[in-house]
Amino acid sequence: VQFVESGGSLVQPGGSLRLSCAASGFIFSNYPMSWYRQAPGKEREWVASIITNGRRTTYADSVRGRFTISRDNSKKAVYLEMNSLKLEDTAVYYCNAERTDRNVLFGAAVGLFQFSDQGTQVTVSS
Repeated sequence: VQFVESGGSLVQPGGSLRLSCAASGFIFSNYPMSWYRQAPGKEREWVASIITNGRRTTYADSVRGRFTISRDNSKKAVYLEMNSLKLEDTAVYYCNAERTDRNVLFGAAVGLFQFSDQGTQVTVSS
């Protein structure tokens, strides 16, 4: 299993970014997907999830209304559109699969596979 995240960059507060994650090594369309992030000195935290067919999404309170998760099963990819970025959004962002849609919808997203080593760095700074 492999996840390759991309799209991170340095952006000013209020700006936007679109992150991408290319997944391989498992049947992508069978698994819900999530984004996580880890800020310096903090533990990794869940950001958003999307179920297998893409019709339901869930978000952390800190990003709801600003971030949008989506997926393209034909490309084995998941995306995170980030708008109105804040300083506190600065972190390394990772994607991962989840075990079931039920886990996602009931707030039990924990990441099914090993996280990638690199993630993608998002820095929000003026």
